[in-house]
Amino acid sequence: MAQVFHRHPSSSLFATDGKPHPLQDTLMAVTLVLGLLAFITAQFENLHLISSWAGLVGIVTGAYGQYISETTRERTLLIIGLGASAIGFGLGMAHGGLFGGVLG
Repeated sequence: MAQVFHRHPSSSLFATDGKPHPLQDTLMAVTLVLGLLAFITAQFENLHLISSWAGLVGIVTGAYGQYISETTRERTLLIIGLGASAIGFGLGMAHGGLFGGVLG
């Protein structure tokens, strides 16, 4: 009898393990939204407060999400959000920082 090899459904890059991960999915979505916000607002020098704070919070939530993530899909999207957050944070810091012009 010939052996038939079936592709396991979780071998896809974005496949899940079939279990719900509400905390991980929430952290992933928050990191992506904050990364997008930080990246877009970093393009405007006068929005440095938004970009630096959104980037900082996005980095923290993304790092914790990476720590507790369980699937490749979560890790992939967290890395994209972390990268956008880091770029937004860096540019926001270069344009004036977390408190630039507000304190002192």
